[in-house]
Amino acid sequence: MKAARTAVLLLALATLPLTAVTAEAADPPGPVFTGGQAQPVFDPADVVREDVWVTAPVDSDHDGQDDLVHAQVVRPRATQQGLKVPVVYQASPYYAGGNDVANHDVDVELYAPGHARAPEGPRVAAHGVGPATPITWRYQDYFTARGFAVVYGESLGTGLSTGCPTTGDVNETIGARSVVDWLNGRTPARDAAGAAAKADWSTGKTGMMGVSYNGTLPNAVASTGVEGLETIVPIAAISSWYQYYRNDGAVVAAGGFQGEDADVLAEYVYTREDRQVCRPVIDGLTRDQDRVTGDYTPFWDVRNYRNDVAKVHASVLAVHGLNDWNVKTDQVGEWYEALKAHGVEHKIWLHQSGHADPYSLRRDVWLATLNKWMSHYLYGVDNGIQNEPKATIQREDLSWTDEADWPAPTTSDVRVYPWPGGTAKGAIDTRNPVPGTAAVETLADDSSKTIEQLAGLASSGNRLLYATSAAKQSVRLSGTARADLALAFDRPAANVSAILLDRAPDGTSHVISRGWTDPQNRTSPARTEPITPGRTYKIGVELMPKDYVLAAGHRLEFLLASSDHDYTLRPKPGAGLALDLTKTSVTLPVTGGKPALRAAFG
Repeated sequence: MKAARTAVLLLALATLPLTAVTAEAADPPGPVFTGGQAQPVFDPADVVREDVWVTAPVDSDHDGQDDLVHAQVVRPRATQQGLKVPVVYQASPYYAGGNDVANHDVDVELYAPGHARAPEGPRVAAHGVGPATPITWRYQDYFTARGFAVVYGESLGTGLSTGCPTTGDVNETIGARSVVDWLNGRTPARDAAGAAAKADWSTGKTGMMGVSYNGTLPNAVASTGVEGLETIVPIAAISSWYQYYRNDGAVVAAGGFQGEDADVLAEYVYTREDRQVCRPVIDGLTRDQDRVTGDYTPFWDVRNYRNDVAKVHASVLAVHGLNDWNVKTDQVGEWYEALKAHGVEHKIWLHQSGHADPYSLRRDVWLATLNKWMSHYLYGVDNGIQNEPKATIQREDLSWTDEADWPAPTTSDVRVYPWPGGTAKGAIDTRNPVPGTAAVETLADDSSKTIEQLAGLASSGNRLLYATSAAKQSVRLSGTARADLALAFDRPAANVSAILLDRAPDGTSHVISRGWTDPQNRTSPARTEPITPGRTYKIGVELMPKDYVLAAGHRLEFLLASSDHDYTLRPKPGAGLALDLTKTSVTLPVTGGKPALRAAFG
């Protein structure tokens, strides 16, 4: 997430090029729509900027008073002459910058019931980005020129807001929601002089959008069902904080941020003037987040917005990078499926970049889509955006395609089977499992080696590797792959990491997807159950959902390892895993199903 923090601050310096038409008439101009899109008829330099403090009905800093959310409003000058406009609202904890923080040590032994774990070592420093520039946004001029107000809201415990940061908790959601309530006349606010401030210039119709944490807050607020929030555009956003910092009982890092956790992020964004009032709150995060068992607990359950998807009535335009390993694709995949299941109006953009805003990838088409989306849901323009193809996907060659929805509607699950030889490279059979009652292959954990290093070795005792034949034609994976493993362990605790690879004809490999689990959580992420060394268990590992085309001539490979150096905790080397291939399979989401897979691999 901290990669996005720097990006948020840097993007604040960029503005969109536009041709604004300065109104010459005495009466203020109204919005103009051409081709279903709002046109730049307002001067983005002629705006009213004001600061307000919105009352949030929560006391997260326990000072006996309701918290106050600092919001900054930027609206067309014409709103002072009676024009009422809708709002594009970005809530963020990053406007005031970030602190120097220390991440948790990840070179630790794994927890097992009845076995003491050594105390965590010193934390590793992660440097902040310094004070933020005055609040602005690359989309500000674009929207204000087209008849929208832009509102910025500082999260509780950050900047000029009171309260405390709690990393995805209900308090944070209430704080962000309170601005929508104020825009709709349901909660009070005051200005810098202490006078009552009303949003009488607003229609109340609000759209939230942002990237990373700034995209997560729209998911959170939408999950409350607040009236007036008509649409959200979550980009690279979290929908369950548990799956951001954990995975099926395993402590798993956001890509590039080993050792970060809920308490570290709260400490990073804790930028309000009072530097002591939130200390007990952040200490509570450290206590309750549980980096020991990794279990799904009430702490994480209240930070799971999918629980409240039935309350969502705002339309959702979701955007995510297929190669985002910071906020991983399960965050958008599971959220999007839940939205569809509950009848929420939805659309998705998937691109080949990582933790990024599509503005930097396909600016003109993205802005046209965003404009039509906001014009429809905030101004009521009948432009047909809701009837367009639901999915826009960037392919590996960087071309773009529009599809009916995602995952591809013609996708179905196909099971394939690893065969012996995994210390070097075993085969993957697309039809037949390994016969017999047992065919066991073993590996020993070595957390010092990355998955990429293990994949590059011709033979290794630290991983098992299996490959298809070279593809006769391209084959597409669209959705979530799963490994069903029969595993025994020689000790009571171990990581399990499952990886899908693309092996090119020249021998180089590329990670398609990966997934992790703690075998002690084999029946539930919420429950740790002891492992008996030597006993074989059924272990399921879901990989991150993807949309990937394996090119003709390439091989699809499955790699099994214990620790994943860049993501899991890193115990000392040595834990032994034994895989019984007669009871092991990998399920692939293949577009075109079995016929497509067999046309590629036979």
